Amino acid sequence: LEVPWRWRCSPRRGGAACPSAGQIRAAFLRFFEERHGHRRLPSAPVRPRGDPRLLFVNAGMNQFKPIFLGTVHPRSELAQHRRVVNSQKCVRAGGKHNDLEDVGRDTYHHTFFEMLGNWSFGDYFKEEACSMAWELLTEVYEIPRDRLYVTYFGGDPSLGLSADEECRDVWLRLGVPASHVLPFPLKDNFWEMGDTGPCGPCTEIHYDHVGGGRNAAALVNQGSPDVVEIWNLVFMQYSREVEGNLLPLPQHHVDTGMGLERLVTVLQNKRSNYDTDLFTPILDAIHKGCRAPRYQGLVGNADIGRVNMAYRVVADHVRTLCVCITDGIYPGFSGAELVLRRILRRAVRFCSEVLQAPPGLLASLVPTVVEVLGDAYPELTRNANQIKDIINENEAAFLSSLERGRRIIERTVQQMEPSTNFPAEVAWSLYGSLGFPLDLIDLMLEEKGISLDSAAFNELVLEDAKRKAGGSQAGEPGSTNTHLDVHSLARLQGSKVPATDDSPKYAYTLGQHGHYEFSPCQATVLMLYRDQCLQKEAGAGQRCGVILDRTNFYAQQGGQDSDQGYMIRLGQQDVLFPVESVHLCGGYVIHEVTAVETLRAGDQVQLFVDEARRLACMTNHTATHLLNFALRRVLGDSTEQRGSHVTAERLRFDFDTKGHVTVEQLQQVEQVVQDLIQKNEAVHMAEVPLTLARRVQGLRAVDEGYPDPVRIVSLGVPVENVLTCDSKAAMQTSVELCCGTHLLQTGSVEDLAIISERQLVKGISRVIAVTGGRAKEAREVGQCLAMEVDSVSLRMKQRITSIPEMQNLSKEVGQLTKVVASTAMPQWQRKELQTILKALQRTANTAVKKLELQQAEKVAQILLAKYCNQPVIIDTIPADSLSILMKIVNQLCDKSPGTSVLLLSPQASGEVLCACQVSKSCLPGFSAADWAVAVCTQMEGKAGGSPIVAKGSGNAKGMQGALTTALEFAQSKL
Repeated sequence: LEVPWRWRCSPRRGGAACPSAGQIRAAFLRFFEERHGHRRLPSAPVRPRGDPRLLFVNAGMNQFKPIFLGTVHPRSELAQHRRVVNSQKCVRAGGKHNDLEDVGRDTYHHTFFEMLGNWSFGDYFKEEACSMAWELLTEVYEIPRDRLYVTYFGGDPSLGLSADEECRDVWLRLGVPASHVLPFPLKDNFWEMGDTGPCGPCTEIHYDHVGGGRNAAALVNQGSPDVVEIWNLVFMQYSREVEGNLLPLPQHHVDTGMGLERLVTVLQNKRSNYDTDLFTPILDAIHKGCRAPRYQGLVGNADIGRVNMAYRVVADHVRTLCVCITDGIYPGFSGAELVLRRILRRAVRFCSEVLQAPPGLLASLVPTVVEVLGDAYPELTRNANQIKDIINENEAAFLSSLERGRRIIERTVQQMEPSTNFPAEVAWSLYGSLGFPLDLIDLMLEEKGISLDSAAFNELVLEDAKRKAGGSQAGEPGSTNTHLDVHSLARLQGSKVPATDDSPKYAYTLGQHGHYEFSPCQATVLMLYRDQCLQKEAGAGQRCGVILDRTNFYAQQGGQDSDQGYMIRLGQQDVLFPVESVHLCGGYVIHEVTAVETLRAGDQVQLFVDEARRLACMTNHTATHLLNFALRRVLGDSTEQRGSHVTAERLRFDFDTKGHVTVEQLQQVEQVVQDLIQKNEAVHMAEVPLTLARRVQGLRAVDEGYPDPVRIVSLGVPVENVLTCDSKAAMQTSVELCCGTHLLQTGSVEDLAIISERQLVKGISRVIAVTGGRAKEAREVGQCLAMEVDSVSLRMKQRITSIPEMQNLSKEVGQLTKVVASTAMPQWQRKELQTILKALQRTANTAVKKLELQQAEKVAQILLAKYCNQPVIIDTIPADSLSILMKIVNQLCDKSPGTSVLLLSPQASGEVLCACQVSKSCLPGFSAADWAVAVCTQMEGKAGGSPIVAKGSGNAKGMQGALTTALEFAQSKL
């Protein structure tokens, strides 16, 4: 643009030129930074730091939560902020805020978006916030005023909240016509962070795309595409307590958010976000790389073949992939990583099947995304090559599965009866074995006008969850389909059926770029086993055990979980048999399979192990050996293993110990493991005669029978060196008898964090640990919780004279204690924080009691002066709690031993608190318990206590009658 872009955003609307998205973003940031003194902060990464409740950062305020909650460390940089502005990268996919399945179907849903925001932390409030917003929109961006409508909170009598007339009057003073200032109820104009915590009324600014002098007030908040919200200004002035009531915050905050994509649509005079320059370069790049017609912006039935939907899906998803991968979230198998894997696979599917693009299109779009977003987020530019590599690698892994899955769906549909649902067991095999996200299965079926049998599918999900939750522990027998009974075993051996050759399970290598490559395996079905009976075939839908002549699946043994995966018949690529578990019995490996078609003895099959699950088990098993060595190094050579269990998610290790493991010892154990990981030692494995293995000095083995020959796993030292006479090598490293599958280099473990340690029985401890990304996440969470505890500790040292403030601090300590106890974090850090929190809780409780006593003494002095040693005191006073009311009564009776006292305290909730104490000189004729019951019954409440002291509560409607009853009761007893 010719116009200098200091404040002017664009020529008058309707002119030839439009501002670019980059200019619009820059104008927002500079407006608040230069004209209104805000500090400009960079976007936080989309991976939430230390917040296990969030999959992704999904709003601009996420990084400022500690300020709003009052938990910010007083000496931290965050605590110094007063006025802040930024453009935050946000992802809404998975979890509570999930736009994934809507992306592509319309022109405005996105998984990744940018949130422009300005914040005030105890600085300006409604007047300034509204004034700045109006100035930016109407003077800088030059949006016509008659197209803007503002809403405000209209109040809620049930909560005792009146309308936000202060906000309404601000807008009217700014010149907004009364017909454009509209009240709305709680659900539209009251914002809450969660079930508890900071909250408050908000005001929204809406834009009318049509304009032309019409009044569009009736379309505001009605879901009309013509009138859309563009900016939300939240005024945090209350705190929602656990009991549900609202208390005023000591400091007021402002939190505003305006979606850049929607703002750019308005300023570039478009009706679709995808028609702006945030997306058009990406859409053009997609067109150049595929065989589909150019993007036309069509939706619904007008979008023949869903080509336009595919354009939108790919353009949106590649932006999300770039941002997430840059910020350290990679496609994976749990949490945010699993969601990103779904996003990538959804994009690959639309590229391949709808746009008919060759492999590699998705990664080829990365430079265009960097060109569009790189100036605002330079980290994208630095990581462009890594992003392309990760996308290409994951795309290649999915494309073969996608083609197989498509054929399975086609074949199943052809065999289905008309007007029937797609079979759940086939969908389950696509979901569990090929990694098809459920929404992708639904979408592919929807395109064929078919629905999934959701009820039956959900039953399979439930069955699988139950099997995992209550499944057999390591070493225990599996189901009746996988544990051969003695008669079946004898029959197999008598029929000369050979034992399964499972040596291919060790056939893997470490390829280029550090990726493991697993060799394929073909096998023959020897026998099927179902309901404790050997059989030659199993029908469709039946779950059975499959015995093969050879396998590359790892059977559950040696404390390691079994592999999962699937098998297909040779020459029949479109029929897939999911392998749910694998067990070893009498030399035979039994694969638990759900037959989607008839499976027979003699069938030739190809086996596919779930490589990601296998690799996770390998990582955790090697880490278990590192942990075993580290425990012996730190706790002493007498430390012996008593059991272990390795899964894809975590590892468990039991060992004997003379006492509790200390914080320092846990830290030392983790450090020893870290050192071994950093050395990236080679993992050596070999089968040797058992007698030879037993001679190795320093060999680690558990008390169980081992096969002969036996497998030795040695870290850093070749097995032949360990076996030489008088070798001390095994004393200085980990050497174990083990049949498990292992990494080939220790560096692939990446990290290990012990997240639990406890004594099972006296003398035996159990630790649970996680590795890799899970360990990193546990450390991040631990650091954040440590900062929160440090913040509470510092605030506790400040002189607090307000009882509610100290009570809130005490509640915060209690909540933190629960979070620290239940969150996955390093155990040494958990123990440290629990010790600190225990002391803080004692300090807080003591402080509350002291403040209550001080307040009680003041009120008691006033009442004593008022009643001057009268035999009975009956009155109503303000008191924040029953505890304080009881202390006031106690103080009165201590200072005037001959006086009997009953006090009532009406509360804002409509409840009336009651506390009383009877002078000992009036016993036994005068009972405090009877007195409280008589009074509280008058208020339709309850009471209880002893003859000397009692307490209760009732309803405010009966309070006057209760006072009369209290006096009459006392007079009758004196």
